Amino acid sequence: MWTWRQGRHMGEDGPMPEMPEVQGLVDFLGERAAGRTVRRAQVAAISALKTYDPLLDALVDREISDVTRRGKFAVIAAGAELHLVFHLAKAGWLRWYEKLPATVIKPGRSPIALRVALDDGSGFDLTEAGTKKSLAVYVVRDPADVPGVARLGPDPLDDAFTRDAFARILAGRRTQIKGLLRDQSIIAGIGNAYSDEILHAARMSPYALAAERSEAEIDRLYEAMRTTLGAAVKAASGRPPADLKDAKRRGMAVHGRSGETCPICGDTVRSVYFADRSLEYCPTCQTGGKTLADRRLSRLLK
Repeated sequence: MWTWRQGRHMGEDGPMPEMPEVQGLVDFLGERAAGRTVRRAQVAAISALKTYDPLLDALVDREISDVTRRGKFAVIAAGAELHLVFHLAKAGWLRWYEKLPATVIKPGRSPIALRVALDDGSGFDLTEAGTKKSLAVYVVRDPADVPGVARLGPDPLDDAFTRDAFARILAGRRTQIKGLLRDQSIIAGIGNAYSDEILHAARMSPYALAAERSEAEIDRLYEAMRTTLGAAVKAASGRPPADLKDAKRRGMAVHGRSGETCPICGDTVRSVYFADRSLEYCPTCQTGGKTLADRRLSRLLK
């Protein structure tokens, strides 16, 4: 059994998956599930299923034709007319089985939210730990019928997402660059971890205002985004799901490394904590040596 867990923030089981890890997961599922026929689809956590038309049972006896990614969403195509779309959110897992267990799922008494059985005996579970249930599953005729997918901005590694296209996104936006990179409606797939890594590589403060970036800074930020995400996708490629979160963690220069040494300059990596997450940065590389105030203690420094 391969297990891939979506980790949780601030030092729990591992970093949450973003575009590179979802791409690795999609590649893994595509290699094993494409060409297989769905024999059973069973929901065990009704809160996870966000749609009712088409019914989940409509997937049964359909052949999986493709597995793709939209931002942080995985899209399983069951022919051209039906799609199973899921987003693992903060505490989701995917467990792949070469031989699916015969145990009966007991709703409300198991972390399993969804089980999909395939015609060769293999299959997978989507599970969710903890009490805050955010994992989302959709059965739709078109992936764009999922509101989160419909709102997605451009993919940062798409060939059409040029430096000039990026500059147009930044222009006129008086918002902090960290928040802009994380906004899925502006750029799809980047989350808390990779926005930290991109800003570190670009030598830019997370609080820098998007609209005030110089041409040279835009060049640097665009190159950092493409390089950082491209390397992460390559690192995730071909890995079994169980290895994805550890590969992500090992590749981080600053995210999740508060108190450790910056690999570029040797300064100490610092954190700023928010209600449900933290950001990490290097003062020497990114803020001219200035330490950003921890929101738990005082107001943020501009």
